[in-house]
Amino acid sequence: MTPLVMLHGWGMHGGVWTATAETLGARAQLVDMPGYGGHATVAPYTLENLAVELGKELPPMFDLCGWSLGGQVAMTLARLMPQRVRRLVLVGVNPCFTTRPDWQCAIAPEVLTQFADELSVNYEVTLKRFLALQARGDDAARAVLARLRSLLFARGRPDSAVLQAGLTILLQADLRELVPQLVMPTLVVHGSFDQLAPICAAEWLAQALPNGRLHAIAGASHAPFLSHRAEFEAALIEFLDER
Repeated sequence: MTPLVMLHGWGMHGGVWTATAETLGARAQLVDMPGYGGHATVAPYTLENLAVELGKELPPMFDLCGWSLGGQVAMTLARLMPQRVRRLVLVGVNPCFTTRPDWQCAIAPEVLTQFADELSVNYEVTLKRFLALQARGDDAARAVLARLRSLLFARGRPDSAVLQAGLTILLQADLRELVPQLVMPTLVVHGSFDQLAPICAAEWLAQALPNGRLHAIAGASHAPFLSHRAEFEAALIEFLDER
């Protein structure tokens, strides 16, 4: 069975996937990205360097699932190592998280800039505010937020420099041009109420991918694998087990 490598989002760690891993069993491989969970960081902290560093530790062939910032890392890894990524799953991912003159399916850059400015002033409060943004709009927002907060520091506290560098990626990265290079079967899973990455970004992504499809989860926000776990896992397993 092909292992499924699972990448977390900004400020979190691989433990965010624990519940899904219980369903998937031995095929799930939860990974802490560089700078998180005791994993040494990389410099400069770029999508390419993150992908290369992760690639050193991953199996010769694997399926790959990335959430939010982890999804941008997954896209980059799949572009750099297409012969190793059998199937790709992108959860709550925007190829460009902030608005541009030609891209409105995103949030205003000022939102992330404010988080970056506040991070050095009050580290913990800023992280918890970001989690609240991820849960906002969800049918199960209170439960999702409680779960994210309970997991937040379960594997230690990431260095503030790592968090700042991750926010810089979210602010600046625009992966739209690389999307046509991702030729492997790709499942885009997205919450219909996502406030951090609007659903129109997922619709664009699924259409732009050479072999992509969208599974929109009604009533979910940025973490559908927590709020709508059964539907998320059913869609994930069906996709991975296709022949």
